[in-house]
Parts: sequence; C-alpha cells; structure tokens
Amino acid sequence: MVLLPAPGPPELAPTGRRSRVRISAGILFALVTLVACVLLGKRFTHTSWPLQRARMSLVGGVVFFYFASYVLRALGWQKLFPAGARPDRARCLAACGAAAASGVVLPFRLDYLIKIGTLRRMRGIKLGLEAIVLSIISLGMVDAVAFLPLSISATATSSSTFRAPLILVVLFGVGSCSLLVAGQHLLRLPVIARRARLSKLLGRVADHRLGTTRDAIVAWLFLLGCWTTRAVGSTILLVALGVGFSPPLALVVLCISAAAALIPITSGGAIANVGATAAVLLALGVNSGPAINFGLASGLLLCGTAAAAAVVGVAASVVSGRRARPVALAT
Repeated sequence: MVLLPAPGPPELAPTGRRSRVRISAGILFALVTLVACVLLGKRFTHTSWPLQRARMSLVGGVVFFYFASYVLRALGWQKLFPAGARPDRARCLAACGAAAASGVVLPFRLDYLIKIGTLRRMRGIKLGLEAIVLSIISLGMVDAVAFLPLSISATATSSSTFRAPLILVVLFGVGSCSLLVAGQHLLRLPVIARRARLSKLLGRVADHRLGTTRDAIVAWLFLLGCWTTRAVGSTILLVALGVGFSPPLALVVLCISAAAALIPITSGGAIANVGATAAVLLALGVNSGPAINFGLASGLLLCGTAAAAAVVGVAASVVSGRRARPVALAT
C-alpha cells in the first residue's frame, strides 16, 4: 500500500495571506476615512456630532424606518433562495445587518464577504457558496427593479444637474428587469455571445431558480417596501435637522447615493453615501452645515440600525436553535 502525500495547507497560505492583507488594508482605509469625515464635519458644521441640533423625537422615527428597511430587505432576500435550500429569516437578517454595518466603512465591496461568511457560519440549512453568490446577484437585480418606481420619480422631479446619474440608475433597473424577464434569450445577443465569461455568468444567473412566481413577486414587494421605508426615514431626517419637509429631495439624495454605492472602490457609507448626499444637498441650495450633518447622520444611523439588525438576527437564530434542540432530542 503506497501512501500518497495529501495536499497540505502551504498551497492555500498565499491566498489566506492575500485575504488578510486585503481586509487589513480595507480596515485601515475605513479608519482614515472615518477620521477625515469627523474632522470635516467639525470644521464646516461647528457641531461636535451630526445630531447635536436635531429634534430627537423625529430621530426616533428615523431609527424605526431605517431598521424596518433592513428587516424588509432580509425578508426579500430569503424569498430569492430555492424553497428546498432557503435559510430562515433570522440568518438572512443577521447577514444583511452585518454586511450593511461593515459596508458603511469597508471599501472594495468586502461587505459581500461578510454577508457570505455570516450566512454560512450560522446554524440551519447548509448552503453552498455558489447558491449564496447567485442569490446575492439575484437580490441586486430584483433590488434594482424594486428601486425603479423611486428612481423614475426622482428623475422626473429633479433638475437637469442630476438627470444623468439618475438616468443611469433607471437604466440599470431596466436592464436588470430585462435579464430577469428575458433570461436565456439575452444570451443570443452578439454583444454578450462574443464574451465567454460574461455569457457564462449571465447564463448561470438566468438559470438560477428564484422559486415560484409568487415568491419573486413577494420578494419584489419586500424590497420595494425596503426602499420606501428608507426614503421615508430620510425625509424625516431632513425635517429633524431643519432642512425642511421635501420627499422629492429625499428621493434624489437616495438615488444619487445608490448610484455612488455602485462604485466598488469606495468606502460604502463614509465616502459614497456621506459625500454624495452632502454634495447633492449643497448643489440644491442647502446650507453646508445641515447638508454635511445630514450625510454624517444618515451614515451613522444606517450603521447603527444595521448593527442592531445583525444582533437581533443572531439572537433570534440562537433562540430558535435552542428551542429546536429539545424537539430533536425527543424525536
């Protein structure tokens, strides 16, 4: 009997080192960005923190709507898994919250790794990496379709200054809708057929089973509710900071932030959201103090409610696991 040497960990060491270096670089970049944002806020707003002059009774409503948006997002994502391999709601909420909280500061889309890792390590149905990745891609496409009513409304009510980026958001939603509806028919287009990798990726996404038509519609409704509650929260935050009640303004800010968040090299909230929202408000004539405070406050509240959603999801998962244990032992 000949014993062959088993492949050892040295082959995986370079990959592990690269991953650790990338995460360390992302954390360092995030810390530098946060410090810069704090210093910038103090310099231009003359306040120690963004919510210093806000009406705290209204801020409570903002927290409620922001938290509700993460719950609705988790419920929508759950519906995009096949019925036989669908994680429970607590796992989806924990993964969505952890990814959103880390995405506020981590650059290079490292929040996707947080989402995948959280979902795979928690108890429940064992999920393969490909199934999770395809569900995240499907979530992004259905998310873009759910965002279409808001992005179209923002495009129709905005000035020509922001018309171009808003149209890009609308086109992204229309393209995602086309891929979901047309499916394999789009792979026959010459532009896609000539590119092997793109054709293979789109083919897998098109073949990915989203469940029944009813599940897809329910997921779309949940995600539409997610963006609607996020817009309501932003509108209330504008009032709390003294900018005024303006749903169209909140829609434009939300859409521009979503467009900036598509850039994979930026820090999720610290640069993309804070910078984009402050720039939009400044361009629309809002004073620099409230504009910067709104950007910083929205990032702070989104991060806090995302972390709270992650904690609630983990706690609910642990409780359900302990309840299921006696039942399994009894049977």
